[in-house]
Amino acid sequence: MWNNSRIRYYDGPVSDHFDGLRFFDPNGAPPNSTAQLLRFLATRERAPWPAWVANPFSDRPPRRVEGAAWRISFVGHASWLLQTAGLNILIDPVWSKRVSPVSFAGPTRVNDPGIVLDALPPIDAVLVSHCHYDHLDVPTLSALASHRARLVMPLGNDTVARAQDPGIRAEAHDWGDRIVLSRDVAVTLIPMRHWSARGLSDRNKALWAAFVIETPAGRIYHVADSGYGDGSHFRIARERYGPFRLAVLPIGAYEPRWFMREQHMNPDEAVLAFADCGAELALGHHFGTFQLTDEAIDAPTLALAAARAKTGLAADRFRTLQPGEVWEL
Repeated sequence: MWNNSRIRYYDGPVSDHFDGLRFFDPNGAPPNSTAQLLRFLATRERAPWPAWVANPFSDRPPRRVEGAAWRISFVGHASWLLQTAGLNILIDPVWSKRVSPVSFAGPTRVNDPGIVLDALPPIDAVLVSHCHYDHLDVPTLSALASHRARLVMPLGNDTVARAQDPGIRAEAHDWGDRIVLSRDVAVTLIPMRHWSARGLSDRNKALWAAFVIETPAGRIYHVADSGYGDGSHFRIARERYGPFRLAVLPIGAYEPRWFMREQHMNPDEAVLAFADCGAELALGHHFGTFQLTDEAIDAPTLALAAARAKTGLAADRFRTLQPGEVWEL
């Protein structure tokens, strides 16, 4: 485990979301306090999860997908493979058995990744949204080194990655930065309502970000983790970076609400976020692989179905995939 409160993750000028040591969201909320965390750990009532769930799908992606087609494969939890315009992009890749600072405790994977690591095609770019262990998985980034992909992540996350593996060649960017990945594909980092840490003493030393991915088939708005708040993050994304053809939105890890509300949406709020961002279609993620919070393993998908029914939203407009399942458009 690496955690040093004296280390600066990022050394740069003060801005409207960086105070010289820590990042903050002027339209967001601070992370829960240590006292709130201890209360959560002492009072939580976790629904039972199965020890293991066999996947009905296992994807073997093609080497490339050319042109304006999208091939999107769900690896599990918040990990995706996007193939389009001849480019292969991994988002928040996690192949580890645990998402934890230690190898002997913490949330454990209950299903296999939807793609065997060795079955990946050549990876051109890896996007990492923030440094929580279920999104920035250093062993996986190390295992991907042979692909020589561009590793794009928010400010300070590169320090976290290199501290654990000096061989990781990550590039770090700020909110609003647009990175050209190829002639046809670019990605812009934008705010999401969240926070960052690898331990108790390094909160918000690294930035967190959603991604707007420009492709020939349209723009993808990818949100890894986010509270809903007043919905302004999603409306601002629509106004500044839309229109979006697809939104990838988190629907899991939301109970109990008193503790999770500011950092993780529930499915009702995810449906609101979908309307706010104005996307044509949505995919839900951040559920069903690691038990991070108290809801049952199938609660997010059942609650999403109920939220769609309540708002009259067709099931094929906001869907979920199982690990290894592929959506082509």
